[in-house]
Amino acid sequence: MASLADIVFDCAHPASLARFWAAVLDDYAIAPYDDAELARLAAGGITDAEDDPTVLVESSSGGPRLWFQQVPEPKAAKNRVHLDVRAPDRSLEVERLQALGAIVLDDRVNGLTVMCDPEANEFCVVD
Repeated sequence: MASLADIVFDCAHPASLARFWAAVLDDYAIAPYDDAELARLAAGGITDAEDDPTVLVESSSGGPRLWFQQVPEPKAAKNRVHLDVRAPDRSLEVERLQALGAIVLDDRVNGLTVMCDPEANEFCVVD
């Protein structure tokens, strides 16, 4: 039987999108860069973590990891899979996420707000 390991986002700029999602989710942070990771990047000619083509965001409580990987093509269509994030005060959370760079696509009366992250990946904020 399989278990969920990672949720992977294709994106244009992994570092900034990883920072966005680390700020969205409680208990999540960008994985620290150790010496081995910095050496791997340097071997690929990358001297600034801001240019890292793959950035990992982890939960300290063991939730699924979020991987952000750089791809050359832009997003082309509606997501077929999306994340739902739960908040005790949806309207307050929507305001906070907008300040981080998210955009409201549809504010529904049935307890959810459809949003997109800075690279246009849809997600929902639910009560």
